Amino acid sequence: MKPLLLIVDDEKSTRMALSSALEDSYDVYTAAHAQAARAILESESVDLLLTDLRLGGESGMDVIDYARKQPNPPQCIMMTAYGSAGTAAEARKHGAYYFLTKPLDLDEVELLLRRAAQARRLEQENAQLSTRLQPAPGLDRMLGHSMQMQGIFNRISQVAPSTASVLISGETGTGKELVARALHNLSPRREKHFVAVNCAALSPQLMESELFGHEKGSFTGAVQRRIGRFEEAAGGTIFLDEIGEIDMPTQVKLLRVLAERTIERVGSNTPIPVDVRILAATNRNLAEMVQEGTFRQDLYQRLNVISIHLPPLRERGEDLVLMAQAFLRDLCRENHKEEKSFSREALDALRAFSWPGNVRQLRTAVEHGVVMSRDQTIRPEDLPDYLLAPAPPAPSPENIPSLPDFELAKLPSLNLKWVEQHVIRLALQRAEGNRTIAAALLGINRRTLQRKLAEPTDESAGT
Repeated sequence: MKPLLLIVDDEKSTRMALSSALEDSYDVYTAAHAQAARAILESESVDLLLTDLRLGGESGMDVIDYARKQPNPPQCIMMTAYGSAGTAAEARKHGAYYFLTKPLDLDEVELLLRRAAQARRLEQENAQLSTRLQPAPGLDRMLGHSMQMQGIFNRISQVAPSTASVLISGETGTGKELVARALHNLSPRREKHFVAVNCAALSPQLMESELFGHEKGSFTGAVQRRIGRFEEAAGGTIFLDEIGEIDMPTQVKLLRVLAERTIERVGSNTPIPVDVRILAATNRNLAEMVQEGTFRQDLYQRLNVISIHLPPLRERGEDLVLMAQAFLRDLCRENHKEEKSFSREALDALRAFSWPGNVRQLRTAVEHGVVMSRDQTIRPEDLPDYLLAPAPPAPSPENIPSLPDFELAKLPSLNLKWVEQHVIRLALQRAEGNRTIAAALLGINRRTLQRKLAEPTDESAGT
């Protein structure tokens, strides 16, 4: 749809000339005075307002004031034959996007209207996103409107009230601790402690004491009794992050806790009952570690009663802008900055990046933009340099296994849509799920592959 443009000028010749010049690109309304302009602003969703300063006995400033008070205000441009620096500054105070001096240069008018229309679209997108920035109750700032994340939210809500152990998997930075906190917040244990332990940060010598506590004199430096994390979490939830990093002796002791619901402090043989729900997370493949003999199968089975896998950010394209907007709002506040917005080019740069560090990396990139931008708009040059670097070349075809040959005559259907979907599935299978390699096999770029995967499948074509 064309943007709706309202031209307000008491000179008929100016109204008609502008309307004639701009009607191919805009849905043009005209008004000869402020009262008529207000009536149009009340009845129509005006995108752009181009108003003269002097409108008989009224001022174009009043029209802009009225326009900016509308629920979905337009971008406003002031024009006048009596321009001055003071008048321009006053127009901006009233909310004018720009100030034009008559006689008008039509090329300049068209350029400014295009820019104002783009700013208007960004305002609308930001307003729509703002209504979606509130997480569901209890989900601890988890955001996402993709089908993947909605499925995860539903799973969290279903699993949270139980006492079952949950294993949360996903790449670094995908938000595994947020899932654990959401499971705790939605559980009957929400009033008790949530205790998080980063297993990767503890040496094997300290791990047992950290988890189970120790008695005074149990080892050098144990000058007093220490309560471990399991006792600290009594009645609540303990979250064991990077569970794949714990050594075999500690795995044995942890297995006993899961089996018997008791612990023993280092230096003591007295069992201590513990009522605690155990949540664990890992960025490693524990099933493979079991096969390799580096993780106990019985412990894996007890931890993996319920599994929740978080997809990487690169597979959640529709959630990326939503999260970037949420980070932008919070980080402006944290860094004592006025509210900012992303330019369209900046959003394109965010969408195009692969985000190996996932949500955590996105947050730091947005904070970089908040700090480095000089005005209220974050542009590509305000973002980290790595976002602007050229994309790495696609894998060389000679290094990629070719797709298996197949005979068209043996396919269950020659429906073109079905054949395309079938070949895409073959490419993903051969690339072991790596979409970059699959795209190279297919001779298309990754973005095109993402778009084709998002298209509805033709379930009936193959039958």
